[in-house]
Formats: sequence, C-alpha cells, structure tokens
Amino acid sequence: MQHNAETPFGTIDQQALLMRLEKPTGKVDVVLDTDTYNEIDDQYAIAYLLKSTDKLNVKAIYAAPFLNRRCSSAAEGMNKSYQEILKVLALMDCNDLSGLVYRGAERFHPDESTPVISEAAIDLAERAMAYTPDYPLYVIAIAAITNVTSALLINPQIRERIVVVWLGGCAHHWPHNREFNCRQDVAGARCLFGCGAALVQLPAHGVVSSFITTEPELEYWLRGRNRLCEYLLENTTREALLTNDKPTWSRAIWDVTAVAWLLDGNYMEDCLTHSPIPGYDHSYFFDNTRHMIRYVYCIKRDNLFYDLFTKLAE
Repeated sequence: MQHNAETPFGTIDQQALLMRLEKPTGKVDVVLDTDTYNEIDDQYAIAYLLKSTDKLNVKAIYAAPFLNRRCSSAAEGMNKSYQEILKVLALMDCNDLSGLVYRGAERFHPDESTPVISEAAIDLAERAMAYTPDYPLYVIAIAAITNVTSALLINPQIRERIVVVWLGGCAHHWPHNREFNCRQDVAGARCLFGCGAALVQLPAHGVVSSFITTEPELEYWLRGRNRLCEYLLENTTREALLTNDKPTWSRAIWDVTAVAWLLDGNYMEDCLTHSPIPGYDHSYFFDNTRHMIRYVYCIKRDNLFYDLFTKLAE
C-alpha cells in the first residue's frame, strides 16, 4: 500500500492517483502539445488524433518550443511549429479547427519553479479547471514539457484534473537519458515527474524506437491516397535522405504512440512503476518510495501501423 506523499505541489492522494492512471473507457477530452516542425512524426500524430474522433474529443492544440538545426531559437521553433500545425489542418480540410491552436513558450524553464507564460500554458491552466479527478482532461504531450509544466506551476489545482501522456525520456534500463524532449528542458521534466500529476510515460529510445517504418511501406500505404498522405510521404522521405547516409533507411514515427495509448486496441503493454527522477546529467535516479506512474515498455508495431495507415488513407 502506497502512503500519501508530500510534493512541492502538496500531498498526493495515492489511491486517487492510481485511479487516474487507469486507461479511460469511452470518449475523452484531449489537448495536444506538439513541436510539429521539429521532425516528421508530429504531423502523423496530429492526423491520427483527428482521425480518431470516435474516442478522442480534441479541445486544443499547443505549439511547443524546440531547438535544433531547423531553427535558431526555441521561440523560432515554437512559431514554426504553430505554422506547421495550421498546414496539417489545411491538408486535412480542417481549417475550422485553427481557432483551437495556441502559441506556446518561447523558451524553456529557467528553473523548476518558474513558469514560462504563454497562450498555451494559460489556456491549459484555465481549461483544466472545468474537469474533475473523476473526469480528467488528457494532455497528450509529444515535445519538451515546458507548456504543460508551466500550466501546472501557474495553477497547481489542475494537478488532480489532468492526465499527462508524455513521449519523453529514454527507457529506464537505458544507459543514459539524453532524449530530445527530455534533455531540452530537464527542469520541466523534473517538475513533471515530481509534482504527482497522473503521468503515462512512453520512453523514446529503448521502447518507442521500435515503432519504425520504411520507404517501401510508406509508398504502399500512402502514395496517391489524399493530399495529407502525399505530404507525409514526401516530408518523411526528404528528411530521411537528409539524415541517413544509406538508401535502406528506416524511420521511427515516435509521436503516434502517445495518441494510441488512449485508443481502444492492442497497441502496447504498460505497467505501474515508481516515478524516476531525471537528472541534470541526463541520467535517471530511482527511489521506490516515490509515487507511481504508468510506464509503457512495449509497442506492438504491426497492430498500430495498420490502424494508423488505414485511418490516414481514408
């Protein structure tokens, strides 16, 4: 039996936390936090989310910051992501949803207690108050966690009203934790893992890294289907050729898995485990007295790709 624990956000009700960590039944409300221009997989995740409205009711999409070779600052990364979200919506003939898109943080957390104020963080801090511990808002986060943890710092009351499904960090057995989403904002990751909010972690390297596809498979499933599929195919192929030096390339479509955790289907395996502590040295520290999170340890690649491709090709 886990005893209630203290955090900087207050006492954790362990029994209520475990209830929120159960996979929901029925349709649920979700928001998506995405660094869409960062790579090629967020576009798939947005499309998969909007093609899964039988289960997921999209309330908002937040543009998240990122910093890599595609931008000169986190602010530029966020703004490019904002424009890319709108592009994907246009390709899906979903321009009516553009009013649900919010700009996010222009920098990462300076420390573990200071929020980065943005439209996205303020919207989540306010929006989540309409939910309850028994009917939470699901936050699908597929980027640096800055927007989400800023909302938690702005309004700690939302901790019991949200469930965060985060693609971030490496597998707990991995020799390091230098994963893109986590290492960009370690302060934010430490806040997320330490605050006691219900968290479902999908580790990138060591777990979701098995969710890979290839050019022949993409050609078979996407070529000639619709405008969205053509864009995803061309965008993925172009990026793969830029970053791989072999024609036999494969590509992980990481972020789709975070959406899939909420869907009805045999797509992955998970378990409960104690929340680790991400270190500033890009390692994990473990403490078996900490609260629980849900941890995905296996992706059923074929099952999930079949559902993804059939939905995209509709």
